[in-house]
Amino acid sequence: MSARYTLVLGTKNWSSWSLRPYLALYATGAPFEEVNIQLRHTQHPTTQEQIRKYSAAGFVPVLKIEEDGDTTTVWDSLAICETLAERHPEAKLWPQSWSQRAQARSYAAEMHSGFAAVRRTLSMDFARRVPTPELDGETKEQIARIIAAWDQALARHGGDGGFLFGHFSIVDCMFGPVVSRFMTYGIALPDRLRDYCERMMALPAMKDWGAAARKEVDAGLA
Repeated sequence: MSARYTLVLGTKNWSSWSLRPYLALYATGAPFEEVNIQLRHTQHPTTQEQIRKYSAAGFVPVLKIEEDGDTTTVWDSLAICETLAERHPEAKLWPQSWSQRAQARSYAAEMHSGFAAVRRTLSMDFARRVPTPELDGETKEQIARIIAAWDQALARHGGDGGFLFGHFSIVDCMFGPVVSRFMTYGIALPDRLRDYCERMMALPAMKDWGAAARKEVDAGLA
């Protein structure tokens, strides 16, 4: 496949939505270029102008696919992940059986559209480790749901692979930012789920992302 990929990302220390397709694209093994846009308008007043050069929707991430003289633009984290799964079946970004795919898509979609309290209370701060903030009832309830979902997926589908559906998949991509949040804020987890988080953080893609996030912090960009 001779396509040229360009992934437009936001600040790596903060942009949870950008991390998800980054993990998926990394998992395909395909080479890609990055365009990094610094977020948060109070610190970077040209953010929106820069983003709109790549996305009419005005959000990152964006994937540009140049192939056979044409350029296709894909926006939204889950849409990008789905596109990569379709273009790179060898990466096995979805489980092979239809029933497991259905379950995996349900988990991924739940993460994509839900958990607003977790996002609000435990905002992504990838490179830092800070004390656990006071958690309100809604946030605790959503953390409990994530823990239950992970535990159920690992018990039913994890097998020997160590990821939520055995082989690393889009579900893990979608929950990758949550893993980082739980590490940042020291959220207490059962041993089995702590092990899952450690496997996720040990992925080469997560290590590379973390190194870039630390550089942003050191440079005063995040």
